[in-house]
Amino acid sequence: MHVDTQLEAALRALDHWPRFRLRLFFEGIVVGILSGTVISFFRWGLEMGTVWRQWIYANVLASGGVLLNLSWFGVLLAAALLLWHLGIYEPNAGGSGIPQVKGVILGAIRMRWLRILWVKLIGGIVGIGLGLSLGREGPSIQIGAVTAQGLSRALGRTRMEERYLITAGASAGLAAAFNAPLAGVMFALEELHRNFSGVVLAPSMAAALLATMVSRYVFGRAPVFHFGMLPPFPLRYMWLVVILGIIIGLAGVVFNKGLLNIHYFYDLPVFRNNYMRIAFALCMAGILGYVFPEVLGGGNDLVNSLYTLPLSLKLFAGLLIGKFLFTLVSYGCGVPGGFFLPMLVLGALTGGITGIVFVRLGLISSYYLSNIVVISMAAFFAASVQSPVTGTILIMEMTSSYEHLLVLCTASLVALVVAQLCQGEPIYEALLQRNLAKNKPVLSSEERRNLLELTVSSGSQADGKYVGRIAWPAHTVIVDIKRGSGDIIPDDDTCLRAGDFIYVLTDSIEGAESIRNIVEKTKS
Repeated sequence: MHVDTQLEAALRALDHWPRFRLRLFFEGIVVGILSGTVISFFRWGLEMGTVWRQWIYANVLASGGVLLNLSWFGVLLAAALLLWHLGIYEPNAGGSGIPQVKGVILGAIRMRWLRILWVKLIGGIVGIGLGLSLGREGPSIQIGAVTAQGLSRALGRTRMEERYLITAGASAGLAAAFNAPLAGVMFALEELHRNFSGVVLAPSMAAALLATMVSRYVFGRAPVFHFGMLPPFPLRYMWLVVILGIIIGLAGVVFNKGLLNIHYFYDLPVFRNNYMRIAFALCMAGILGYVFPEVLGGGNDLVNSLYTLPLSLKLFAGLLIGKFLFTLVSYGCGVPGGFFLPMLVLGALTGGITGIVFVRLGLISSYYLSNIVVISMAAFFAASVQSPVTGTILIMEMTSSYEHLLVLCTASLVALVVAQLCQGEPIYEALLQRNLAKNKPVLSSEERRNLLELTVSSGSQADGKYVGRIAWPAHTVIVDIKRGSGDIIPDDDTCLRAGDFIYVLTDSIEGAESIRNIVEKTKS
């Protein structure tokens, strides 16, 4: 669609807002069905890959000779070659995919949806299936986003509408990956779109609900994590939750530092190209398959087995160190796969160690150890991603522990405060900024010209200011302002208020970021 036609269509949508919102809602339903179907196939492929890997180690390699075992490493090296070529073919399909989706919603990155879709599917199934410590949720979010982008392109939608649909697709991705529709919606709004307007909420919720229905039709209604019967957590132990939040907050900062600095390891001269990095990670997976198979893959089976393990600090510490180091090695090599699920596993293991210490000190009964593990996962997510509401809802849905809202919120907020006091960065934001700094996107003038929807935040530079007295970046036009259920035609004498939705036309990434700082960031 030509840029002038795009702008005209976007302005028509603003003029016919109720009809536009209704259309987005129905498109969100379609996005949910399509995304849920594709992600269900992805989940099935990962499960089959895990089953085959475990069967090969238990029934083939264990009883095979030296030649057969060496042949297995030949398979791993061949898989590394495949993943290397896939990464060259489509670089934006590598890694988690969540920073790339954030970049597209911000108008800073371009995604070629069809290439990313099939590369992410194949690369994720091969890499995670062979044992890399990566999760399905990041790829699922990107798969949902590019599926929505493909639908938008097929329908000839504007880039403004496409961003709404991409957000809905990302919401469907997390919902289908974890059977967690509310967490999918909250993650898309709190972390990706950072906007809670009704126009983005409706399609995101529709997509998440439909994607979850498709996923549950294929995989059933069972939650991802099983802890048996989780008893209610007594309020008299709330002070332990605060201590736990502090410990997990520090652990989340360490995890983020490790992810952001693993590239120094892969920058060593021995790794002359990306193939050698991927081959190293897969060969490490091959070795661990013999000596420490518990740390392979995403790790949800490991979490489900924690409440059956003996209360051994040595065992839990070994699992934590092994999972932490292998997650860094796996993510750092750059193949398709996220760290979302391994991050929750690390939170569970850190909580397990802390809980064992509490038990041995006589501070709490071992009866509540599973509760501490669940609380720790939410707190670890909040410390690393710095989206505490999403983390709380996600863990409630993944464990079916809805009665733990109070303690989950408490631990998440404490962990968030600790992470921010330690100057920890939100991990997906930091990865996006690093990606943009390393690979400066080359966008056409049409792609740079965006109509943005922004919310005026209380205490921001724009709150209570007249439009004409705000130092907007060059080449910026305020197109429309929506306040409550009404529209305001903007002019220099229009006073902006907190909660206003403003629609801004800009022609550069830098200009868009400057506008966000003016409108959405609170003055320090």
